[in-house]
Amino acid sequence: MFPLHYLPETSSTNDAILNILPDHPSGVAVFTFDQTAGKGQYGNRWIIAKGQNLAYSIAVKCDDVDLLGTLFNYRTAILVRDFLANMADTRVEIKWPNDLIIDNKKIGGILIEKIKSDFQDYYIIGIGINVLQKDFGDIRQAGSLLTQTHKSFVLNDFAQSFHQYFSENILFATVEETVLSQFNQNLYRKDIVSVFELNGVRQNGIIKNADEDGFVWINLEKDGMQKFFHKEIQLLY
Repeated sequence: MFPLHYLPETSSTNDAILNILPDHPSGVAVFTFDQTAGKGQYGNRWIIAKGQNLAYSIAVKCDDVDLLGTLFNYRTAILVRDFLANMADTRVEIKWPNDLIIDNKKIGGILIEKIKSDFQDYYIIGIGINVLQKDFGDIRQAGSLLTQTHKSFVLNDFAQSFHQYFSENILFATVEETVLSQFNQNLYRKDIVSVFELNGVRQNGIIKNADEDGFVWINLEKDGMQKFFHKEIQLLY
């Protein structure tokens, strides 16, 4: 299992892990319950309430990963989904491409970055999970394990259990077709009429599937079957 370091406070676990990585060239993980400037996809910020949620990052050597690009992202999302579903004993879905949803609320997100350290390529996988937070202000799409399942967890025990599960499984060999199938089986609002915003205009559509190249295919009411990359279309929920 990868070494795990606790950080009392950090701006971003994805940044902080870079300072620890040279001492653990085979891979390492860090976590905190007080992240002040976490990073989300495409420059977004992932803010967690102090002492209520988990921010976690793990560095794995690219050479140790048997899946490439999009499928590795999907595999990561599946592992986080499976852990949360087992811990909370509830249905957890993946909102394409990298959010975790329970009962129509986002309770987690994933950011994967590729970096080079001492001439070795690494994936830095950043994962944020809302565990105990109750108040999200005006962010109506957000929730936590507590708000969505009414189950409370001891944060440190939760973090240790998550690290053990994730680090033991992330490099486990798997078949590409299986990863794609599992991702689509748990895809949020798949085959359900939903509302999307495209170029400032709203219309109904149905998510059909995500593909191995990172696109989501949506059958739109006005425009028919189309494929989109992240941020090209917005699912309203």
